[in-house]
Amino acid sequence: MSFSDGDTGQAEIDALRALLKSSPRPTTLAERRARLDAIAAVDPVEGDIALTPVDAGGVPAEWSLAPGSDAAKVLLFLHGGGYISGSLTSHRTMASGAGRAAGIRTLAIAYRLAPEHPFPAALEDALAAYDFLLSHGYEASRIAVGGDSAGGGLTLAVFQSLRTRGAALPAAGWLVSPWVDLRMTGASMDTKDAVDPLIHRDYLQQLADAYLSGGASPDDPLVSPLYADLSGLPPLLVQVGSTETLLDDAVRIAGRAGAADVPVTLSVYPHMIHSWAIWHQRLGAGRRSLEEAGSFLRRALGG
Repeated sequence: MSFSDGDTGQAEIDALRALLKSSPRPTTLAERRARLDAIAAVDPVEGDIALTPVDAGGVPAEWSLAPGSDAAKVLLFLHGGGYISGSLTSHRTMASGAGRAAGIRTLAIAYRLAPEHPFPAALEDALAAYDFLLSHGYEASRIAVGGDSAGGGLTLAVFQSLRTRGAALPAAGWLVSPWVDLRMTGASMDTKDAVDPLIHRDYLQQLADAYLSGGASPDDPLVSPLYADLSGLPPLLVQVGSTETLLDDAVRIAGRAGAADVPVTLSVYPHMIHSWAIWHQRLGAGRRSLEEAGSFLRRALGG
């Protein structure tokens, strides 16, 4: 599926590119984390959304709920940031916006970050948060899991881990600009390098090295779900921008899922950059991507 944005959409994404260019990536880890929080949270959360901090099985987390939403259904949201950055702050607008679009509650978590906490810390925290939801009365059929970039890959790692446990799987997975191949073998890593303002091979290699610093291999399917057995997974919605170096990650994971008989929808948004849904308040394509996700999640969760 492909969405056309027109001249207005091009002007909006050009303005966002200019905003990103005005804040070049710094060199230290602390500065990188602060920059992502700043540029991703440039638009405030809508004022009528209720935000509530919570300890989700030992993991710092935050509920969000828009008026009229069904608190009995939930999206477990796993933020992006290459496993080394990202936070509740950086992705609050995206997570709460997705919850409003789907008419459900969201639980966003602040999983531990590399290099201080390499793989499998992030996965352990995501599983702890899922168990927290189960312990608080949410049935698996009323839970979806999703996220952007690293959060998309982490979503698929959660599904694999639950399947290995023999546990009931969530109802659906939502993957935005997913990073699913830490070997970076996709052709778009090079063919889209000149047009991607955020993600480049050298930078991704630094992120992968940090996440794998505990000794894990990039071929581990819990690290790189592209190499996983995807059979038996719940329905997936995969969204990606056409100007991303991670375009091939999204296309290939959708193909692998489909070949494993997983119901999957792949949507490519022309001109969009990595994780563009973060900036949905200033991008028409961002709002459309959340509307698409909302419809997908409502269907999957029985609403």
